Amino acid sequence: MQILAGTGKGIFTIEAGEVRQTLESRGVRELIRCGQRLFAGTGNGLYVSEDQGETWQLTGLDGLEVWQIRQAADGTLYAGTQPAGLYRSADSGRSWQSVDSFTRAPGADRWCIPVEPPLPGRARALVLDAKDPNRIRVGVEVGGILCSDDAGASWTLVQPGDNPDLHMLVAHPENPDELYASTGYGRFDGVADMIEGNAGVFRSTDGGHSWDYVWQGITPRYSRPLCIDSQPPYALTVASAPTAFSSFRDADGAGAMLFQTEDGGAHWRSLCDTDHSPSAANLHGLSPDPESSGGVLVGTDTGEVWRVSPAAEWTLLGSGMPVVLAVLGLAA
Repeated sequence: MQILAGTGKGIFTIEAGEVRQTLESRGVRELIRCGQRLFAGTGNGLYVSEDQGETWQLTGLDGLEVWQIRQAADGTLYAGTQPAGLYRSADSGRSWQSVDSFTRAPGADRWCIPVEPPLPGRARALVLDAKDPNRIRVGVEVGGILCSDDAGASWTLVQPGDNPDLHMLVAHPENPDELYASTGYGRFDGVADMIEGNAGVFRSTDGGHSWDYVWQGITPRYSRPLCIDSQPPYALTVASAPTAFSSFRDADGAGAMLFQTEDGGAHWRSLCDTDHSPSAANLHGLSPDPESSGGVLVGTDTGEVWRVSPAAEWTLLGSGMPVVLAVLGLAA
């Protein structure tokens, strides 16, 4: 299996233990296959590869940080950016148009990252209905979830548990109404109390219009990376840490954990082995292992990529890279 790692300084390919760089770029936070093409969302815009990641070409959204790319049921591509914007392409990513209604959505004037000084908000998570191309869900950090059922003509705002700090969104592969969201402590006026309910994982069974908290009893609570397996039993895997800034540089390490559920969040189990309970390195990149049902690929802030089995066995695949923000496995 070939692995692509999106890092703070570009894209690396990992194959048979060899690690080599194929693109130099700022902040590669997204790697995804759409049809026969690969897309990379970077701090310098959007890149595309038509040769399994060997070479990359800039294909638009120059000057924007591209956080996520998804493809609708009708083939339309959407990209979420920072500053928080939504763009669509009807020609496989060769040209892009802004969905202007998105920046006029309810609460858009408040979207921000509440640090000093505040940073622009991010449209960092996208879910497109697998059957209905008109249904779009966008997670904004910090803002909430924007829902459109008319291809972006109009939007409604939802905040799971009154939490506007959205990180990742995924949909169940067989039920587009079943969504999961990971959230943090960010609020428009600063940071919420670090208590249960103020950060963690939420579940929706009505397409994102209402949400239930499914992170009871889990610590650390701050959840960010999240992925769902396309193979039965559709395992949902989540990485969490004490805060947004947890790092291997902390005196006691990042204190990160990896959890998985196979029943919609009713029960969770740790995927961490003895050496990662908790993990001294924070866990940033996360995606399903295409060769193992329930297995995942994990990227760390120490520049490593690990393969984690459903039995919580950790295998190091590559190291010596900058912080790994995204990871994608390409099955042989």
